[in-house]
Amino acid sequence: MEGAQVHPSAVCDEGCSIGQGTRVWHFSHVMAGARIGRDCVIGQNCFIADGVTIGDRVRIQNNVSVYQGVILEDEVFCGPSVVFSNVVRPRAAYPSKPNYEVTRVRKGATLGANATIVAGAVLGEHCFVAAGAVVRSNVAAFELVAGVPARHLGWVSVRGESLTFDSRGAARCPIGGDRYLLRDGELIQVD
Repeated sequence: MEGAQVHPSAVCDEGCSIGQGTRVWHFSHVMAGARIGRDCVIGQNCFIADGVTIGDRVRIQNNVSVYQGVILEDEVFCGPSVVFSNVVRPRAAYPSKPNYEVTRVRKGATLGANATIVAGAVLGEHCFVAAGAVVRSNVAAFELVAGVPARHLGWVSVRGESLTFDSRGAARCPIGGDRYLLRDGELIQVD
């Protein structure tokens, strides 16, 4: 935890790993065995469970609990009150531990405020999950999804900008100028 900033009201159990430049804010709890990368922000009232892996430059806003089985790769953004689950059919009388589903959020993905991510989903690189969406299945790289359940609305650039395609299936990010091709339902970044 050397080089990390931990608010005095936060609890970071012995045995957790917190990278240099990471900030853990008020009333958050990081359990032993959790691994958090460099230059992350863990907002107020967050919970990071034992066994969770969080990459570098991840932003987790207030009131997010990241449970065992969840993997957040580099540069993931979790808006306020994002919900993760780790069991598909939970029952209090029949605990699932240690058989948690793995939920992976790939590099650069954005999860809007109050989005719910059901256990076992893989969210592709740079995808964008709108606020309040309920994700029950995988989301493709660069895909924009919204609603309950979450449905495909379009495609976004690495900057999160909506893309408009020409007749050849090509698009350019209106801000960064980077180019994309849509082929067989898959978006590919060209440069």
